[in-house]
Amino acid sequence: MIEASAPGKLYIAGEYAVVEPGHPAILVAVDQFITVSLEQSERVGSITSFQYGNLPILWKRENDRLVLDKRENPFHYILAAIRLTEEYAKEQGKELSFYHLTVDSELDSSQGKKYGLGSSAAVTVATVQALCLFYGIEDSKNVIFKLAALAHLSVKSNGSCGDVAASVYGGWLAFTTFDPKWVLEQKEHNTVKELIEMEWPHLSFTPLTPPKDLRLVIGWTGSPASTSHLVDEVTNKRSQDAIAYETFLKESKHCVNAMIDAFQEGNVNEIQRQIRKNRQLLLQMSQDTSVTIETPALTKLCAMAEEFKGAAKSSGAGGGDCGIVIFNRKEGLLSLITNWEKEGIINLPLHVFKKSDQ
Repeated sequence: MIEASAPGKLYIAGEYAVVEPGHPAILVAVDQFITVSLEQSERVGSITSFQYGNLPILWKRENDRLVLDKRENPFHYILAAIRLTEEYAKEQGKELSFYHLTVDSELDSSQGKKYGLGSSAAVTVATVQALCLFYGIEDSKNVIFKLAALAHLSVKSNGSCGDVAASVYGGWLAFTTFDPKWVLEQKEHNTVKELIEMEWPHLSFTPLTPPKDLRLVIGWTGSPASTSHLVDEVTNKRSQDAIAYETFLKESKHCVNAMIDAFQEGNVNEIQRQIRKNRQLLLQMSQDTSVTIETPALTKLCAMAEEFKGAAKSSGAGGGDCGIVIFNRKEGLLSLITNWEKEGIINLPLHVFKKSDQ
């Protein structure tokens, strides 16, 4: 039995702008995981996810291609990760085999609602990691990221792959995405191995060390949101006012870079100041595009945090899901959580997950 786990993530700053190559965001990996298990099998394989019922989807091979016995399935990211990783394995002379693949997730509530912790990214990363172990492929964080990113591109994901980066690298991370058009063009003319060995334009990963007095608190509004749907909405609306969008991108880059500097200087107060600025930039973009990013529940979450000297904003695409609060030391934390509970906002008792080799 082979097992691989990947953590969930939260965006701290830089949402929406990060989908544009070279525009930074800050993310953090959290200690809730998706675990993928692989067990060797003969002549037929299966995929089972406890989040979609316990009945497995069976698969066979036709000319080394994995073929499901059902056309409709909820496993698009898993299948894409299998296809790309096995293509990479074949290029290195590995003989493809059969296996039973099982997915178990901690990234949903007990009622099956998503917390917005990047389950699609985590399951892709964990699947790639498990298959690399299964086929005895030498990997690195860079290889795992690029295979998972290619899997996301193949299912027409419109995100930045920042959540993939957080799942791969762990800890606090500054990230800028690659040019997806360039990657897809290169994929037409190169093997997966050759593409992975290339330097992807604009792609960067910078681990960050938080100041010792920084405290991160996470609130969940209980209302799941669709990241891809919200990003699509903003993409469709931004062309109506190109100047406003360019201003947003420029100011977001300046804000996040200032926050990265504050991390490197250990300045919690400056991090808080930039969190508040990033919130205002997102609110302005929301107004410009008529796309609801900060729901009434998220507004309440932020307002209550500010009362207790925390700097707060929505996390990720918004539209529901989580808000994050940055505190300086522990002042106000317990009082805030108590008041949140009275308003139906749930504190997620998550911690930052740092990879052991960082």
